[in-house]
Amino acid sequence: MTRPRSHSFNAAAAQYAANRPSYPPALLDAVEALAAHPLRNAHVADIGAGTGIASTLLHARGARVTAVEPGDGMAAEFRRNNPDIPLVRGDGNHLPLATASADFITYAQAWHWIDPAKAGPEARRVLRPGGALALWWNHTDHSAQWLADQDARIRAFFQADQATPAAQPAPADQAAQTGQPVQAGRPNHPEPTQRGDHPWTDIPGLTFTERTIPHTRKVPLATHLANLGSHSLFLVSGEERTQEFMTREHAVLSELFPDGTIEESYVVHLRLARNDAP
Repeated sequence: MTRPRSHSFNAAAAQYAANRPSYPPALLDAVEALAAHPLRNAHVADIGAGTGIASTLLHARGARVTAVEPGDGMAAEFRRNNPDIPLVRGDGNHLPLATASADFITYAQAWHWIDPAKAGPEARRVLRPGGALALWWNHTDHSAQWLADQDARIRAFFQADQATPAAQPAPADQAAQTGQPVQAGRPNHPEPTQRGDHPWTDIPGLTFTERTIPHTRKVPLATHLANLGSHSLFLVSGEERTQEFMTREHAVLSELFPDGTIEESYVVHLRLARNDAP
């Protein structure tokens, strides 16, 4: 993954924190069930913590959270939002954490920015025996026709300008917009319906199980558009290009939702593996 895309969020950290969706309580219920271990009092390392959306939920569940974040802007926003949660600088490829120090390692919307060949062994090093690695993504639910139509408009808009670096969505944006995440340097695979068989989770010694958790949120139209604008696809395309799309999209959505309230639909895709090997 190129540095401009992976670090594009730092300049928009406040926009990200204010407008991105959170995760439903059922997600953490599923994490606990698959791990066969409660989050309360567990030592959790939340990697690629960003502005702290997942860290906040884990902390509220009673976990002892240590956040790890590489970006300056995201880390500063994290500290503003979560002054009581420890934050260290680093990334999943080289975790700044002691061996066998975590009961859980979590990646919320972040695993696609690292190298699984490095981050997988690092996770196993830091996890205690019986600990769990949990990866999850909020994907747009394209069974809602208006969201499928919006995705088509986004693709058509950027593909019309092949000179724009954002003409092809970055992994983070495909994860958010298409429901089919890709890893840098790896082919795009549809979401598997069985455990395993996915390049992101091909980690020796770990066997993943999966859950999907649907959820929705109702937000003002402005929040929905600001959420879209916080994805790297738009962040790297420039203010003028982004505003051009948002102006058009505002007109389309104002007709679909005349009261100005949008109901966004998501499916959280969770993959979790226990570190059972000695």
